[in-house]
Amino acid sequence: MPRPDRPVDGPQAADPAGAAPGPAAPHRPIRSYVLRPGRIGPGQQRALAELGPRFVLPYAPQPLDAQAVFGRTAPLLLEIGFGMGDATAQVAAAHPGHDLLGVEVHPPGVGALLRRIDAMGLTNLRIVQHDAVEVLQQMIAPGSLAGVHLWFPDPWPKKRHHKRRLVQPPFVALLASRLARGGYLHAAT
Repeated sequence: MPRPDRPVDGPQAADPAGAAPGPAAPHRPIRSYVLRPGRIGPGQQRALAELGPRFVLPYAPQPLDAQAVFGRTAPLLLEIGFGMGDATAQVAAAHPGHDLLGVEVHPPGVGALLRRIDAMGLTNLRIVQHDAVEVLQQMIAPGSLAGVHLWFPDPWPKKRHHKRRLVQPPFVALLASRLARGGYLHAAT
């Protein structure tokens, strides 16, 4: 039942003049993450301000030109949800012949990884601070990834939150479509 203190939208929303209900509001996709306000330290803020323009790529609904971004042709790896970036920086350092694109929405994690990039002198790592599903759908061309790393995505253990779980058949199919022949998916949950 509609509450009088909240606006009504969707198919049951009616014009105040009494006209027929309008079309339903556009469907908003369910996110696999929740952005909670977190404390970002001064070093992370400084890294975002100083290193962000060089290493953080803006989200764009068009395929990424990895050769232009990295300045070379190399196998492209994708890491989804890198947290504070420890493992991501280690992978980039251990595989200098690969380019690595990290996707994360949490600003303190992006700032922490930027600090590691600077401290370790990494040149083969870039970050997109955006939703991983949209990045895969819009920025990653089919067959362009040599590998994907997905370490410990949020499990959303409650039954009512099952729709938010990232690892589900449609997402795995999307990942598979973006992998090159012989590409791999390393996942841990």
